[in-house]
Amino acid sequence: MNPQDIEEVWDDEDPESESGEVESGEPVVRVRIVTDKRQEPLRIDKFLMNRVEGATRNKLQQAIDEGMVLVNNERVKSNYKIKALDEIVLFETRKPESMEVIPESMPLNIVYEDDYVLVINKPPGMVVHPGCGNYSGTLINGVAYHFQQAALNPDSLSRVGLVHRIDKDTSGLILLAKTTEAMNFLAAQFKKHTVYRRYFALVWGDFEGEEGTVNAHVGRNLRFRKVMDAFPDGDYGKEAITHYKVLERFNYATLLELRLETGRTHQIRVHMQHIGHPLFNDASYGGDRIVKGTVFNRYKQFVDNCFDTLPRHALHAKQLGFIHPFTKEWVQFDSELPDDIAQVLQKWRNYTGGSVRS
Repeated sequence: MNPQDIEEVWDDEDPESESGEVESGEPVVRVRIVTDKRQEPLRIDKFLMNRVEGATRNKLQQAIDEGMVLVNNERVKSNYKIKALDEIVLFETRKPESMEVIPESMPLNIVYEDDYVLVINKPPGMVVHPGCGNYSGTLINGVAYHFQQAALNPDSLSRVGLVHRIDKDTSGLILLAKTTEAMNFLAAQFKKHTVYRRYFALVWGDFEGEEGTVNAHVGRNLRFRKVMDAFPDGDYGKEAITHYKVLERFNYATLLELRLETGRTHQIRVHMQHIGHPLFNDASYGGDRIVKGTVFNRYKQFVDNCFDTLPRHALHAKQLGFIHPFTKEWVQFDSELPDDIAQVLQKWRNYTGGSVRS
């Protein structure tokens, strides 16, 4: 299966950084920054050293000399001093990803399939799409094998449209389209935010109210590009809105139902960290330590035991609904919580003497 047989439509931040479909030698944007209106004059190489993870001054100076850094759409020298509201763009040249998606036999929990759509309940720990460092063992490798086995002629493999994605360590429902027409129809629903998506998450801390909304732009962290950050003033990133509702309270942790209006990278994880309730055992966003609770050793042992049972962030894509691209009727799917989350929830219920339902 060639990469052009797998199309991706992201409602996401920096989609070009996720697709991996970049020709050799083609420069792509790695960092785009607009300086603060209170920015003091500072050499651009020194400024970028504090913003670009893993960058050295020599590499940055070389990139500047090669024209891979633009300020206000113009080339500059390494001694250029940035000023307020400068737009800085750093490019990089990427090598192409693997030229072929290799079909691999693997168990797939197929919730629903017809001639137009495929709904899969993804387990935690599985990468959705091949990319840098993950050329095999991904969901798409398994889907390629599934279609290969179902097709009488390998050349008749359906075009697979990966309409959205979920993180490697997030479990739950993911939707794929099996024709170009279906992909375009479904992508339009994601664009209009009419797709029904419900996530369950265990987060740290208790909530005063029963429900709420987080409205803060989400974009790449200005210093550590592998993680995202919330920008409540809306001066960076893209608009992101998350609605939440309390399902169960465990004194020091809470089970939430979350509904997305937008689909930014790590949106739920970033928004929950932003309001002081990081996801339970989320190592990237501060949830892999005791955030709320007592100082007693028994409590620490309990939390460590929960971390061992759930060695990933506690997030599950539980429900998914959309208008079917062929029948034009509403379809909706639900998935059971995976064992690791279900076991940790029960541990919290036992520890707190029974759950407190809202």
